[in-house]
Amino acid sequence: MAWLMLAVAIAAEVTGTIALKYSEGFTRWLPTTVTAVGYLLSFTVLAQVARHLPISVIYAVWSGVGTATVAAIGFTVLGEPVNLLKVIGVALVIAGVVALNLGGGH
Repeated sequence: MAWLMLAVAIAAEVTGTIALKYSEGFTRWLPTTVTAVGYLLSFTVLAQVARHLPISVIYAVWSGVGTATVAAIGFTVLGEPVNLLKVIGVALVIAGVVALNLGGGH
């Protein structure tokens, strides 16, 4: 159940981050609201997950998967430029998350 909650926290953070792009510096109310609610929900759920899993693991997974997901959305949906170095960087983030999990967090 904790891992499912972590997925919810990641989805909320990714949603908030993508909405941040459309908030135009917090001048548009709907994307600004989605950003605020996304981050609030993400941190609230993350705090609950921290009661069940090691913080080193959940933070690494939350930030790593969130970063990789936002980067992938940026490259594929938002038309942001992508190059080999960026792809390698995202792969290294994912490899770091995997290494932390294999290192035995529980």
